[in-house]
Amino acid sequence: MASEIRIRRRTRLPAGERRTQILSAATSIIAERGFWGLSLQDVGDACGLTVNGVLHHMGSKDGLLVAVLDHRDQEDVRALAGLLDLAVPDAGLTPDDLTRVAREGQIGLARMCEAVMARNASQPEIVRLYSILGAEALSPDHPAHQYFTTRERVTLEGFAKLASPQANGQLLARHLLAMMDGLQLQWLRDPTIDLVNVWKLAAEEISDLS
Repeated sequence: MASEIRIRRRTRLPAGERRTQILSAATSIIAERGFWGLSLQDVGDACGLTVNGVLHHMGSKDGLLVAVLDHRDQEDVRALAGLLDLAVPDAGLTPDDLTRVAREGQIGLARMCEAVMARNASQPEIVRLYSILGAEALSPDHPAHQYFTTRERVTLEGFAKLASPQANGQLLARHLLAMMDGLQLQWLRDPTIDLVNVWKLAAEEISDLS
């Protein structure tokens, strides 16, 4: 019996488009399997590339993970700015920039949290990706450990800055972030939950949130 030879079909794409394609494929795989289940071969197969082709664009498996997380941060900040009717410069905004611009626009913590939950409700795959990676990255040896440590700190600081003067901003920020994470995990397990509506009802019970 003649052996079957699989021929990998490649389509030439500009470097920017190819990078976006790789990031999209890696995002889907990580959301399903976590970083330790990420295979560069699977990413290459999804994009019509060899493993060396993926490495040419991303440098390493760790580099691919960092690029996925950085890309998601940029996309989320841009989306949140849109939901909050904030102007976004061509260079984009960092999470710290978003907090600053929100304060200048007199956007309070309640509105920011509602926008975050609305954004997350629109992208369950990404919420699943962060939930899985966040748990994995509790290990100091995980390549995203420092990323998640920094991300949590920046989020808590941003929430605290948007809190009303009469509130204990730091404590309120921790309360809100814990509640968000918990509700999102429940939603991932039961997609019939209306995440935005449940958040609004829960937020109404927090007297210092404004």
